[in-house]
Amino acid sequence: MAHTALTQPAPAAIPTRSAWQRVRASRGWAGFWFMLPTALILGLFLAYPLLKGIWLSFTNARIGREGVFVGLENYEWLWDDDVFWLSVFNTCLYTAVASVVKFGVGLYLALLLNKNMPFKSIIRSIVLIPFVVPTVLSAIAFWWIFDSQFSIISWSLRHLGVIDGNIDFLGEPAMARACVIFANIWRGVPFIAITLLAGLQTVSPSLYEAATLDGASNWQIFSRITLPLLTPIIAVVMTFSVLFTFTDFQLIWAMTRGGPVNATHLMATLSYQRGILSGTLGEGAAIATAMVPFLLAAIGISWFGLQRRAWQSGESDR
Repeated sequence: MAHTALTQPAPAAIPTRSAWQRVRASRGWAGFWFMLPTALILGLFLAYPLLKGIWLSFTNARIGREGVFVGLENYEWLWDDDVFWLSVFNTCLYTAVASVVKFGVGLYLALLLNKNMPFKSIIRSIVLIPFVVPTVLSAIAFWWIFDSQFSIISWSLRHLGVIDGNIDFLGEPAMARACVIFANIWRGVPFIAITLLAGLQTVSPSLYEAATLDGASNWQIFSRITLPLLTPIIAVVMTFSVLFTFTDFQLIWAMTRGGPVNATHLMATLSYQRGILSGTLGEGAAIATAMVPFLLAAIGISWFGLQRRAWQSGESDR
């Protein structure tokens, strides 16, 4: 028995893997290596310009001149600048009104397109046209529609005998604000409608059938089934909508250049005017940097909404 135990071969030793082999076998590290090229591109074209802009906002740099560090001088100047505060008001008004209307119209279109109707695919394609058309082309079209001399609206109303002269749509501050907001709504509704429609397609029809059998009204079905299930998608799509609207530049610049009397100047257009056209890069960068807290607040509100939705559904405990 002892002789058998002595002659029994020893178990084979488990081969040890090097650190590099363990890294290569790790799924987490594999994901990291796949994401690294994208992270480098984002860092080069997004993070670096952002940090560079923040640095320029603390200098008196001009086009053709490096500039020196001046601390908060540019921000102190903006604090007492009435045009800057007017642009802040215009940006907040523009973003709030356009985002709310786009969400309401987009949600209505999504619910409408989710129903069974003839030529549904063609109608969905038509809805996308405003979003597909280049922004500058849309702005030029609206500029022609609202032009003080050649406006098709004024021409139609004059021939109908409603008005005696042309309406100066883009020459009166309140009217100009309404016109640029309308143009932004026209462009932004398709994005929200199609995104929410995609979310509606994921809702199980059995939920609606069960609610209908229980005698639920259309409003109860919408408020108790559709809206709660769409909440995460609404949070994401509205975050993008607010960001796109808040930083809008092409539409405003092509239609009004910020006029009349700075009535439609947004922070983005004012930053371009001060930083590029006027050559004061430091001041323009300060205006652009001042937009960052507003954008972070929008992202934070969306994130909080998603977290609250996850907590309500019990997902945060998993």
